[in-house]
Amino acid sequence: MKSAKNILQPEHRALKTAVLVLDECNTLSFASAVDPMRAANRLADRPAFDWDYVTATPEPAMLTSALQVPGIPLARLDHCDLMIVIAGFNLVRHATPSLLAGLRRIANTGATMAGIDGGPWLLAEAGLLDGHAATTHWEDLETFASRFPEVDVRPDRFTVSGNRLTSGGAIPAVEMMLHIIAARHGAGFAARVSGLFLYEGAPEPGRPQSRTGAPHRHSALTARANVIMQAALDEPLPLAEIAKALGTSPRTLQQQFRLRLNTTPQDHYLQLRLAEARRLVTDTDMPLMDVAQATGFTSQSSFARAFRTAHGQSARDLRQDRTQPTHH
Repeated sequence: MKSAKNILQPEHRALKTAVLVLDECNTLSFASAVDPMRAANRLADRPAFDWDYVTATPEPAMLTSALQVPGIPLARLDHCDLMIVIAGFNLVRHATPSLLAGLRRIANTGATMAGIDGGPWLLAEAGLLDGHAATTHWEDLETFASRFPEVDVRPDRFTVSGNRLTSGGAIPAVEMMLHIIAARHGAGFAARVSGLFLYEGAPEPGRPQSRTGAPHRHSALTARANVIMQAALDEPLPLAEIAKALGTSPRTLQQQFRLRLNTTPQDHYLQLRLAEARRLVTDTDMPLMDVAQATGFTSQSSFARAFRTAHGQSARDLRQDRTQPTHH
């Protein structure tokens, strides 16, 4: 095995990158990897990235949007500095012995390996994340941690661990790419790339994932309260305990939630639990009694009432109406 080259250091030479695109990955995940590279090349005086598309077989990859991406078959790829693995659904079907062997072969050349969305699963399946910190989409974190006990699983938006990078989804993948650009070309240059997308987030590994899509309305206090709530959906914490953990008073917390989110902390907490309950009903075959317990309801009747109020139909009816799993 060649020694790993540190790609996260100042470097003017174009980063030779292989973008491994698998069938059934999301278009946004694909674009999140590619478009920051394209934008960096547009802004730089010289190419910042030199990338090729790679596919698992000689056939083009088919994205969930029906876009086709032709590429070099993985078996014919000799080397790269960075390989980005983009995957979405049916990961078990994609994790063929030849694909996993191909990933290990490229890693053994010293290449940095990155995974987006379902990509971390395939890297872990190939044994390439053992001993590393890694993340995946929040829906899959618990299963990921139990399946890969040698991986230090984090709930972060994206992680950097030596020459392994992982992202929980499409938007954190933009942050991960900006992190690479900043390390190689400076924070100022990365900020200019970010500005092309009107993206104002900070590309910092270690920021936790959020299950709700309204991060910009949060204050620092409500955002931290939200993280505590998300970590305790099965056994809801009293408001006073949350406030104490945050070093504030229940009254201040109430005021901040009303001011920033136009709700109460208690109702926000309930909505988080009911959103998780809906996910478990539609995305899993977990018995409804277990769904109730996993989302902090002590009785089936209180769960049934709250679920119907929030979602307009019973959990049982929603599960019967389900025709396919929801996509993230």
